[in-house]
Amino acid sequence: ETGSSAFDELYRADWHAVVALGWSLTGSRAVAEELAQDAFLDAYRRWDHVGSLDRPGAWVRRAVANRAVSHRRHLRVVEAGAQRLTTAARVAQDAAASPPDTDPDFWTAVRALPERQAQTIALHYLEDLGIEDIAVLLAMRASTVRVHLSRGRRALARTLSTIAPEEDA
Repeated sequence: ETGSSAFDELYRADWHAVVALGWSLTGSRAVAEELAQDAFLDAYRRWDHVGSLDRPGAWVRRAVANRAVSHRRHLRVVEAGAQRLTTAARVAQDAAASPPDTDPDFWTAVRALPERQAQTIALHYLEDLGIEDIAVLLAMRASTVRVHLSRGRRALARTLSTIAPEEDA
């Protein structure tokens, strides 16, 4: 199989999952698609290396997770600058970006977590990845993944319990 066709196969097979991961970490479909496109472009440019990996899709997902961190940092810098310069209205969240059959409160809460907790939660619940797979993908020990998942779950439980709708009496 040629490098180009192997890349094309990876792109077709993983595009939607990679975009979903980007969305779960950023909250914007447009940003998620941009992050995914950039990650796949980098993978294509480095295909001699990436294509030789056991799991090139994991490399692309890690690239998206890292880009999402950079995106969040960039947004914080922009927000801090905007607050110093003006009290301009905040940009409305892109409600149309959420994939069907998802709980927007859950993913909003995930995006509010520290980066590594958000990444491990998203990979575990969105991609249904196990501890070992997440550890490989994010280049960390399995024990570290367990810590981030545990802390993330506890934070989500606290956050989501405060915004849960009242039950009908």
